[in-house]
Amino acid sequence: MRAPEFWARDGGVARLLAPLGWAYGVGAGLRQTFGRPWRAPLAVIGIGNLVAGGAGKTPVALAVAQRLIARGRIVHILGRGYGGRFAGPLAVDPAHHSAADVGDEALLLVKAAPTWISRNRVAGAKAVAAVRADALILDDGHQDPSLHKDVALVVVDGGFGFGNGRTMPAGPLREPIAAGLARATAIVLVGTDAIGITPTLSAAGKPILRARLVPEDTRWAGRSVVAFAGIGRPEKFFATLTEAGARIVESRAFADHHPYAPAEIEALKRSAQAANASLVTTAKDMVRVPAAGRVGIEVLTVRLEWEDQGALDRILDPVAR
Repeated sequence: MRAPEFWARDGGVARLLAPLGWAYGVGAGLRQTFGRPWRAPLAVIGIGNLVAGGAGKTPVALAVAQRLIARGRIVHILGRGYGGRFAGPLAVDPAHHSAADVGDEALLLVKAAPTWISRNRVAGAKAVAAVRADALILDDGHQDPSLHKDVALVVVDGGFGFGNGRTMPAGPLREPIAAGLARATAIVLVGTDAIGITPTLSAAGKPILRARLVPEDTRWAGRSVVAFAGIGRPEKFFATLTEAGARIVESRAFADHHPYAPAEIEALKRSAQAANASLVTTAKDMVRVPAAGRVGIEVLTVRLEWEDQGALDRILDPVAR
């Protein structure tokens, strides 16, 4: 689904739904209060956020995995497998599993480290603990109280923040801001703070790690492109393309995790051909494009660049020694 526009700013619809949002927030709080987290026999690093989609968790999880591996840890990654048909626990095999099987994020994460999917986080952690691993990155598990996190990183998008600041369905929040940040070890602010969210983050009293997404190559400068994306915030992708020097002649935004039909891909290719432009998407979208339709589509690959990698290392020290 696409996030409702009123989630970005307060208004009549958000206020009308506020009682439901309050009830959702109370429920989220009770879940944390009465949860009894299981402590795994290996270090668990949680990567999560407070809003529904689009904060940049996957690039952060990839970057943290790479940093822990560089420091000598044997890292595995555990995700929920959102959008996939398998419940797990299951070790992801990109040679045999598709996005329809294990979700799109798992197929990106497995490029950095062995990756598992499991809708039951404890069962997944137990499966990982049974193999030779000493660190587990839990992707998108901040609101799940079933598994103890030794380090908890909350990712915040600098261009969106917490939207209108209300909990679902009145806003994008999965839980109230103060409660969610209170359980964080540190906050990862991705991108420039374009909306003045820093004071809210600073009030939580947690270290703020600043990072940004940068293209991995420079081949986009001066090129005309037709861009499409089905991620939490497609406009972030379009902005990154523009910053890389591309000229977007047409952009198409789809719902997060959208499974592309062959007819949709063919229509996009016709648009690009008519505009004498290249057709480009994200790595996360490409794994959801039918294999037969991937020829002729380019991918803008990005990486997370830390403003102060030493600050990240200090946060990871307890699980990286």
